[in-house]
Amino acid sequence: MLKLIQKYLLSILKKDLINDTIKIKYNYEKIKRIFLKNNILVAHSPDADDIFMYYAIKLGWVSLEKTIFDNIALDIETLNQATLKGKYDICAISFALYPFVKNDFVLLKTAVSFGDGYGPKIVKLKNKKLKRNFKVALSGKYTTNALLFKIKYPDAKIVYMNFLDIEQAVLDEKVDAGVLIHESILTYNDKLEVEKELWDIWQELAGKDLPLPLGGMCLRRSIPLNKAIDYENTLIHAVKVANNNKLLLSRMLLERDLIRVDYDTLQTYLGLYANDDSIELSDLQYKALDKLYSLGFEHGFYDQIIKSKDYLIPSEYKALRDN
Repeated sequence: MLKLIQKYLLSILKKDLINDTIKIKYNYEKIKRIFLKNNILVAHSPDADDIFMYYAIKLGWVSLEKTIFDNIALDIETLNQATLKGKYDICAISFALYPFVKNDFVLLKTAVSFGDGYGPKIVKLKNKKLKRNFKVALSGKYTTNALLFKIKYPDAKIVYMNFLDIEQAVLDEKVDAGVLIHESILTYNDKLEVEKELWDIWQELAGKDLPLPLGGMCLRRSIPLNKAIDYENTLIHAVKVANNNKLLLSRMLLERDLIRVDYDTLQTYLGLYANDDSIELSDLQYKALDKLYSLGFEHGFYDQIIKSKDYLIPSEYKALRDN
């Protein structure tokens, strides 16, 4: 290993021989990435709550010894499809996707988003009457809003598109309605009105006592258990640190042009989807997930009923090992 490092450093020196003067570039990050070999890739969506919950790691506020966390931001349905193909180590997903990937990924207990009196919105042009088989734009086949929408409106004609294009598609009358997600639920055009709240559909289907499960994260099962536990604990800590430093982190993200909305809208949005309930799944949230998967099975979308607690990382292993 030492000879490899020496060889690499020598190659840097040779490249920097300019006018017989050696310019030494101590590229620590590059050397570390080559020789540490414990990189983990986290894929998340570009919406504000996902960025917020991850960036305590990106900014170096939270770290894990001998581990480098890399990240990539993609829209949620791209992440869902990528997870079906097993592309990323740790990936944000729609909760509705999970039964399709349960054999290859475990659910993480952190970085979760639930609605409680709010959620995605079905919008249309003001005063527009929707027919039984109206055409609607959804953000993806495997999203939670798509599952609930299909149960409520089985005759609707569905087209899928990037969530950022849905509002304009409704305004341009390319579709009769669209389901808005992420920050769009707070910023949509005045020409639009809400036809139905997904929260109301959820309450009709699941009862009035459960929060609406929207999105979370999963981790590849092939990752060794001790590392999986460490990764999950690091992410839990990152979400906690982010939440405890919400105002500072919000300003830093806005200064870096990582957020699509202004400061006040960001605070409202984070209050909805990146809060104390995002740090670690609660018993009530487990019940909500189980209800979602039960509904999906009852309406023919899943081939079996699953219980969410059966698909977590068995974190008690580390305590047993350490003892």
